[in-house]
Amino acid sequence: MQEPWKTDKWFISPWNYLPEVTKNYGFPANIKIHDVTLRDGEQQTAVVFRREEKVAIAKKLDSLGVHRIEAGMPAVSPQDKAAIADIAALGLKAEIFGFSRCIPTEVKVVKDCGCKGIVIEIPASDHMIQNAYGWPIERAMKASIETTKAAKEAGLYTVFFTIDATRTELNRFLDIVEQVATEGHMDALTIADTVGGTAPEAIGHVVKKVIQRLKKPVEIHGHQDFGLGVANTIAALSAGASVAHTTITGLGERAGNVPMEDVVLALRCLYGKDLGIKTEQFVDVSRFVMDLARVTQPPNRPIVGDKLYEVESGIIAGWIRMARKEHPLEYVPFAPELVGQKPVNIVLGKNSGPPSIDEWCEKLGITATDEEKMAILQGVKAKSFEKKDLLTTDEFKAVVANVLQKAAV
Repeated sequence: MQEPWKTDKWFISPWNYLPEVTKNYGFPANIKIHDVTLRDGEQQTAVVFRREEKVAIAKKLDSLGVHRIEAGMPAVSPQDKAAIADIAALGLKAEIFGFSRCIPTEVKVVKDCGCKGIVIEIPASDHMIQNAYGWPIERAMKASIETTKAAKEAGLYTVFFTIDATRTELNRFLDIVEQVATEGHMDALTIADTVGGTAPEAIGHVVKKVIQRLKKPVEIHGHQDFGLGVANTIAALSAGASVAHTTITGLGERAGNVPMEDVVLALRCLYGKDLGIKTEQFVDVSRFVMDLARVTQPPNRPIVGDKLYEVESGIIAGWIRMARKEHPLEYVPFAPELVGQKPVNIVLGKNSGPPSIDEWCEKLGITATDEEKMAILQGVKAKSFEKKDLLTTDEFKAVVANVLQKAAV
């Protein structure tokens, strides 16, 4: 019988499902992923998506099962506007949103592109309004109210996006968003942790306060500056937020946005929340987007890294050889096929051990004594030191031939 922490696809800590832990969760019944790869993701330095590439990415996101696609900011350029209109005209299952500043005329541009919803941004913190924009506070409030009203009149689902919300004194923030909700309009509020400077405990606390005050859906938009974007996003969802803003593989400026793969897989495996996203396509979609972005990811990047399921350590190789037939999840927390990864593969390098040599000798049909295998192992280590890399099949064969030739003399 399968348990939520141990299935044929994952094996994680049973502590996640202790009643004392789960009793504190407040996840909404329906959680949506709002993908911002085509807007915030493209803000990563030197990343440029052309019109046809944006359309291709949108199709990939839709195939993945993403609920909402923020197609871009049409006021930025004619190319962006054309791409957004193209995406909106595709008839995708995902809801298409456009992004705008607090300028009423930009609402019309989003509407003309055929978008269903709009995300309207403005700083929430007094210091950013004054120091980064040079505006009086009154101007920001007036623009927020007028633009959100224009969005309602245009029939767009309106998400009010508060830049730098998390560096705003809490009561001041609540007063600001309540005034916009009352005098202007919002169907939902996005709490933006613009510089990623919030702890999960704080996010969870504030989300509850905002929902209690506004009685409106809350969305969470995080960044990875302190590496806590995923934890913050899940904390917000656990506290009642219903939409997570993410990008493919964390694409985005500075340290990046919150990676969609991490959030979705953690929710599914660690929290038992299946969002309907086709996780089996994670690797394919990530590589497609990253290739177009011309961005290289670390080989051990969680979930989608190229070498995530390669094993060099001899000790771990021994575990795998012992357990993989009947207990394949003894070494990995989730099956490679769950995310579209290659199967676990034992490779040869400086950290290899006797089980690694056994594996490769069996794979290549090589017969050798235990003494010869130890000599082969030393040869593998020496070659790895020499080239500062793993060995290829041909290099391993050369080491074996050298050892066996000496043994035959």
